[in-house]
Amino acid sequence: MALINEAAELYESEGTPQWRCIYADTPESRERLAEYMMTKMLDSRLGKLVPTKLIAKRVTDIPAHLIVVAESGADQRQSDENYAAACSIIQTLQLLAWERGLGALWDTEPFVQSESFLARIGVREGERFVGILHMGYFDKVPKGRKRTPAEQKWTVLLGSGALSGIPSDAAALSERSILETLNGAVWAPNDGLREPWRFIFVTGGEPGGNVRAALPGSAKAHLLVVAKEESDPHKREEDYAAVCCLIQNFELLAKSKPWGVRRTRPEWIYDPQQCRLYGVEPGERIAAVLELGGEKAHPPAKLTVPRVVRFEL
Repeated sequence: MALINEAAELYESEGTPQWRCIYADTPESRERLAEYMMTKMLDSRLGKLVPTKLIAKRVTDIPAHLIVVAESGADQRQSDENYAAACSIIQTLQLLAWERGLGALWDTEPFVQSESFLARIGVREGERFVGILHMGYFDKVPKGRKRTPAEQKWTVLLGSGALSGIPSDAAALSERSILETLNGAVWAPNDGLREPWRFIFVTGGEPGGNVRAALPGSAKAHLLVVAKEESDPHKREEDYAAVCCLIQNFELLAKSKPWGVRRTRPEWIYDPQQCRLYGVEPGERIAAVLELGGEKAHPPAKLTVPRVVRFEL
């Protein structure tokens, strides 16, 4: 609970995202979860390739399983806010756990997303499954793998380089400073280490320029974080979760910078015609608009920590 509390407090939001957890940490609850997983796995392709008894033993041997769900929301914008919050908090939880020598595997396998399985583990109508975190101490640190530098996924609209009226040293808000932060943020988790993101940096140009004018607020620049949308629904959801984790990484890293960052999800990002003005292509969507260079963000109000339901017999 202490880690969940700390992770929730590090997510900055103007609203109150709705999400909750179901926690399985007793031997009985782990066995129950393994039974439900194996029932669905037997019907899947994976169940035909991997001995299910071996998988069941691995599930029961793992000390703790955290099931995270988010409310669907009244519209897509609110659903995205709830889902993004849950994904971001999971990512922060994983980072905090790593500092304490705990490993975590974020499980979203298709066979654990069937209606019958979700109902049995306690996911309610009107809720969206985010994933199961399998958590425990690790004996061996896995090898790191490379990520594509953010520079290779970077587009600038209306100007480049240091921003007008702002010092251009390395500590100030500049392309260099933002890219340095992004190159730490791209270490976001995803199945197969797909990198389903790119970045559109909007700044410079004359005040009132046709593109810049559509981005209100006191920010000196805006960073549009664009998510690729796969045709496969499962991959599409996994990729969106990964982009949410990248944004959370960016916000956490930006806390050490002198410039502020504010995550927004304005209504216009759900209008394909508006998005095309910024070069967003079919098969892509804007996950968030980050306002950069405004006042340094104040510590966020503590989010209401979700009720943790113990998953027991």
